[in-house]
Amino acid sequence: TFCPLPAQCKRKWRENKHSVPVFQLGSSVTTSNRHSSPRRPKLSYCRVMTQGVQKSSSNGFEKHLASEEQLEKINEVRRLVGTLSEKLSIYCSDASISRYLRARNWNVKKATKMLKDTIKWRAEYKPEDIRWDEIAKEAETGKIYRSSCTDKHGRPVLVMRPSRQNTKSTKGQIRYLVYCMENAIMNLPPDQEQMVWLIDFDGYNLSHLSLKVTRETAIVLQNHYPERLGLAILYNPPKFFEPFWMAAKVFLEPKTHNKVKFVYSDVPDSMKIMEAYFDVDHLEPAFGGKDSEAGFDIGKYAERMKEDDKMIPSFWTKEGCPSSASEPAAESGASLDTLSLEATTDASNHDIALDSQTVSINDNDDCSVTKVLPEDVVNQNEVLTADKEGHA
Repeated sequence: TFCPLPAQCKRKWRENKHSVPVFQLGSSVTTSNRHSSPRRPKLSYCRVMTQGVQKSSSNGFEKHLASEEQLEKINEVRRLVGTLSEKLSIYCSDASISRYLRARNWNVKKATKMLKDTIKWRAEYKPEDIRWDEIAKEAETGKIYRSSCTDKHGRPVLVMRPSRQNTKSTKGQIRYLVYCMENAIMNLPPDQEQMVWLIDFDGYNLSHLSLKVTRETAIVLQNHYPERLGLAILYNPPKFFEPFWMAAKVFLEPKTHNKVKFVYSDVPDSMKIMEAYFDVDHLEPAFGGKDSEAGFDIGKYAERMKEDDKMIPSFWTKEGCPSSASEPAAESGASLDTLSLEATTDASNHDIALDSQTVSINDNDDCSVTKVLPEDVVNQNEVLTADKEGHA
């Protein structure tokens, strides 16, 4: 039976072996017991037919399309975006457009709006023009760096240590984050399009929490790097972080919050996650690894990044960018004037007010968490059978 839900209804699924999913309005919850006599629930619920769809972020379900249908939607988005300069047309590869479509549940209009916003942002912000010398000061303490190791799927790993924040400039911090994201993308193997984050909370306290930086970070990552995060591990987060996450988790779908794992070094079961995703012989000791040579050294890291910077110009050519190999030839001419950025309402976005500031959290936001508590038992079959893309 299908029935509409009240606009004010806060959706929350509750499932167990006796009850079907229900919706929660305030604190009043009504369940339907399979073993009881049929009755009309106090609060209507929808039983959704799942054939051909799967839960996702934008509306709770993700469409599974045949490859021909996907290609049609990709070409439709490219047509709507219009003529682009050569560099921007390289960015708008089939793989890139596909990520925007997946982020918007294959809704062409929403994906086109999202992609146009990114094209405008890249034309103005010019992330591909950032070089090491510009952001070297931000990198001095190792608050973010690309690890020398990868995970078992070959994905690059960004190590983040928020307690090592060393500047007060939000602009500079976001600039450095974008540089790190672009560098990780440039180092992706041909068969991967996602990266891994290892977030070390050692030494972290409330003084390191900046709502302004958090908001700007969320905007950049969710709006301009969709579907780029495959896994994020929060390593030894403090207890005060848990209530914040539990409050935000209700806005996220399982597909999203399963991308992030809480891992505690003193909980053997949660440490099995590290063993499942990483070769501990090549992982730095701070994360339970055995490679004493791994870690952050500003001198060595600066040399690595300078060498990577030399590869950036060739990366932004059709020969250098792996995802552009199948792309049609770029049409000449600038195109930002053709990008209509009319406002659209996306019901998949939610605003959470925090101390009079607003943080926009997208249902498909890649920064989401599943928690492994000491009393929990890690499902080894689930962890060890991660698919090729690395999703647990």
